[in-house]
Amino acid sequence: MRIALQAGVADETQTPEAPPRPDEARANVIRLAFGGSEEKFDHFVRLIREETPPGTGAVLRGSAVTGRRWRDGAPFDADGPGTSDLDLTLIGDQAVGLFGVTTFFVPGVHSRPMSDDEPDLAPALQALREGLTVMTGRPVNVQASREIVIRLRGDVLGQPYLTLIEREEGA
Repeated sequence: MRIALQAGVADETQTPEAPPRPDEARANVIRLAFGGSEEKFDHFVRLIREETPPGTGAVLRGSAVTGRRWRDGAPFDADGPGTSDLDLTLIGDQAVGLFGVTTFFVPGVHSRPMSDDEPDLAPALQALREGLTVMTGRPVNVQASREIVIRLRGDVLGQPYLTLIEREEGA
């Protein structure tokens, strides 16, 4: 019997897949979220670098990296072009500081994501989020975390991510 856990429920019909290697994750993101355009992907990363505090790292998580939604295994954009969102996490003290005190899952460690439902969580990042959303033609959710959260989710829990910008030490 093959069992995979998804959203806390055992499912005997699906097997867990190995997370994509970094080169596979990057290729997935470029193909799925940027229509195969490395130039659009590079522009996306450049905008993040320009509009975030110095030393801030950035990763993408979710179905753009894996090609499938974690909840139900549906393919990226299963509901039509531009329907899957991009999950951007900014990493570092200054990025975490851009979110208000009441906007965290874990206070001062891991914020809730700015999204269409909660666009005002980090006013200093609203223009960046809106610009990335227009550029990609899909919702972009932005949250901030400390490095420990990224490592825990990726290395311990096996949730794949693609590093867009390496965080500078001390940032």
